Amino acid sequence: MARIGMKFGLFAAVCAWVLAAAQAGEFTSALAGRVTYTDSDGWSVAVDAKTIETGVEEWRFSFAADKPTDPPKTTIECTFPLKDVVGRWTTGAGFNKYLPPDWGSGFSSSIYSHAPVLAYFSDSDENRGVIACSEALRRVNFCMGVMERSAGSRFEATLFSDPEAPLSAYRVSFRLDFRPVFYADAIRAAFAWYGAMPEYKAAAVPEAAFDPLYSFWYSYHQDVRAVSVENECAAARTYGMKTAILDDGWQSDDHTRGYAFCGDWQVSTNRFPDFAGHVQTVRRGGMRYMIWYSVPFVGRKSARYAQLKGKYLYEDDRFNAAILDPRFPEVREFLIGVYEKAVRDWNLDGLKLDFIDRFGFRGADPAVKENYAGRDIKSLPEAVDRLMTDVNRRLTALKPGILIEFRQSYIGPAILKYGNMMRAGDCPMDFLANRVRTLDLRLSSGNAAVHSDMLMWNPEESPEAASKQFWSVLFSVPQISMRLEELSAAHQAKLREMLDFWLAHRDTLMKGELRPMRPDLNYPAVYACGEGEQVIAVYDADWVVKVDRSRGEKVFIVNATDAKSLFVKVDGKMREVAAKPCSAFELD
Repeated sequence: MARIGMKFGLFAAVCAWVLAAAQAGEFTSALAGRVTYTDSDGWSVAVDAKTIETGVEEWRFSFAADKPTDPPKTTIECTFPLKDVVGRWTTGAGFNKYLPPDWGSGFSSSIYSHAPVLAYFSDSDENRGVIACSEALRRVNFCMGVMERSAGSRFEATLFSDPEAPLSAYRVSFRLDFRPVFYADAIRAAFAWYGAMPEYKAAAVPEAAFDPLYSFWYSYHQDVRAVSVENECAAARTYGMKTAILDDGWQSDDHTRGYAFCGDWQVSTNRFPDFAGHVQTVRRGGMRYMIWYSVPFVGRKSARYAQLKGKYLYEDDRFNAAILDPRFPEVREFLIGVYEKAVRDWNLDGLKLDFIDRFGFRGADPAVKENYAGRDIKSLPEAVDRLMTDVNRRLTALKPGILIEFRQSYIGPAILKYGNMMRAGDCPMDFLANRVRTLDLRLSSGNAAVHSDMLMWNPEESPEAASKQFWSVLFSVPQISMRLEELSAAHQAKLREMLDFWLAHRDTLMKGELRPMRPDLNYPAVYACGEGEQVIAVYDADWVVKVDRSRGEKVFIVNATDAKSLFVKVDGKMREVAAKPCSAFELD
């Protein structure tokens, strides 16, 4: 039987530590009452519970074994009252921020996907409970939903459900926040908790990460060539865009949209006869240059595929590629060397590092039957962490201020260590999804520059209809992906109008106090308060815009709807204000 030490204490004093252990695997929480956890033979478990301030508590679990052994699959569980709750927020919820039953409330996080944070909120946008777990590398499976029999909530977190290398010691913490504060403040406090941990210290974010960006993905896909890229970048610069991302297609003549040719990472000389000279031309025109890599893929039609055989986690038939195992030191060195050479030889300003979420297992860990031969790190999450940490360190040493972009769903506390640009997951033409994803990212990304998914629209729709793509991502860095010279004069004028507004208010939009309202309704209104001004975006024509001038004397309202007027309440007085559809104006 596991040796479990526990004793109970009172939580009368703030910051009072209580050593809790019990042979039964339980302790008492000031906020959640009885908490249970499973144990395992050969492991001892100790729990410290600490009240940080009124409404905030931490649990610290310490696991120990006499020798390295498979860590125990452990479940921590508690229940607590559920009152005045309308929904649940997670980094992976998207449109599904409804209140789930506990039997349908599963959610998981890992270094490859999402963040270990779950939050309840009310329809008055008040926090009703945030629980965060310090384990942001290994997979953690969560349940947090309604218990039908008691009208309460059950919380459950399961550790070590994925294959993991033998351990002799392990620590994990949980942070509970039940303060009656604005829900977004409680969520941001949870992510600030990670930021204070040395193991999750976020990467520096250069100002360049906040410049509007042109992406070649939706506008050109793989059909990219030196002349068209140079012409498009020259056009983009006139709109205020200062960075370009060249996506898939630069490294291959293939047009099949697969990844069979990834891995060699040689420039297509048919498309780019002199790539270094081409990059220099674009940079001389005032645009920074970034290129795309699919980090773990080695395509079956690449020369590297045979060379790296035996160093794969699994084969992916859908992508016609194998997935590299970063536990091999030569695999890590190969990948880092590719990126270093590209930045050095082509004078790049940044990299878009894609498909981190493909690291993982498809069944059993292949290293076990090989007794981890050739691998200097046994834990896959730790190896991915080592790889990406070294990528950031060595590229930053090579080029201080280098831009590194990641995208949903790999956007948790660990990922913030490696990159400075966090982009919404692909949602072409879906401005509602882009709005929800960028705002979710803003709540979870600390000081990183949150970017929209690339903006595209039908060139034949009205400028007002097309503008909803832009206005919906107002509180993120816009990435434009339309062939600019082919846009109508009306569309060009509207795009300039919106980018001019965004640039004029960038500090407020990106660094001010952000207040996204009603996540359960997909954020129908968003407030950003900066130095002497506030910007309010309205996405529901029936929303009453409540203006508090103490948060900024100058008030700018974006009417992102088709309505010709909005209801505004200032100092308790309601009035209807004329508003041009899909446009911004200053409130008198």
